[in-house]
Amino acid sequence: MVPAIQVEQVSKHYGGLTALDAVSLTIEQGEFFGLLGPNGAGKTTLINILAGLVLPSGGIARVLGHDVVNQYRAARRALGVVPQELVFDPFFTVRETLTFQSGYFGIRDNRDWIEEVMHHLDLAEKAETNMRALSGGMKRRVLVAQALVHKPPVIVLDEPTAGVDVELRQALWQFIRRLNRDGHTIVLTTHYLEEAEALCGRIAMLKQGRIVALDTTRNLLRTHAGCYVELRLNPDRLPQPLERFAAQRREGGYRLALRDYSEVERVVAGLRAGGVEIQELEVMRPDLEEIFVQIMQRP
Repeated sequence: MVPAIQVEQVSKHYGGLTALDAVSLTIEQGEFFGLLGPNGAGKTTLINILAGLVLPSGGIARVLGHDVVNQYRAARRALGVVPQELVFDPFFTVRETLTFQSGYFGIRDNRDWIEEVMHHLDLAEKAETNMRALSGGMKRRVLVAQALVHKPPVIVLDEPTAGVDVELRQALWQFIRRLNRDGHTIVLTTHYLEEAEALCGRIAMLKQGRIVALDTTRNLLRTHAGCYVELRLNPDRLPQPLERFAAQRREGGYRLALRDYSEVERVVAGLRAGGVEIQELEVMRPDLEEIFVQIMQRP
């Protein structure tokens, strides 16, 4: 089966600035894939290359086997992109916007699918509302609908929930999960790493235009083993032998970084030996956000 997205040694240079540095990446059909990185890491540049908005300086990018440069028509038909920016035409209603978007892809009678998309994104009541009269959250819903209106097999979501309310976020993810179950490939960039952890089966992390981590979400969480213990103590002091656990002072207590869960018992024994009473104790595993920070801090 041809990959949904295949990127081979793709680079992009803007004068002396390297936005992407020989990035290679394969995303299989049906995956829910996370593309993470700090601002300026190259995520949006890579998405723009896939969408045909930016020409690569080197390398090859394909969408469902179609070269994004030499076979750009087929590549663009296979791809739906939800951009970060709120870009809209202020002269049309929501329904007109989606109808015209269908026409751009040569789809004439798309009424049923447009109605379904509007229903799932809670846009039905705003169907006849002019775009300029919508709130920021509603405009973002329309951007999502525009990306889905031609039923693309590959969907790229570039910060789709930035600045939207919790209700929309939940409705959007419910709909996107359904599309993924139906076989659509989903590529997500987000700064809400709890979303990526919950949704994505595999994750690539970019830093300064290079991929610095690429694995399943489960393996990323497992590879960076260890746990944290958060403590509130009486008296509010940490016995000196326990300071070796990379202690961090927290509001009202301490956080200790442990190699594994077996060290929890040593912490408790050390507190008893130091005459310190435990008022609260919570054991937590690192989440994706903490692992992301660890990886980004590597030289």
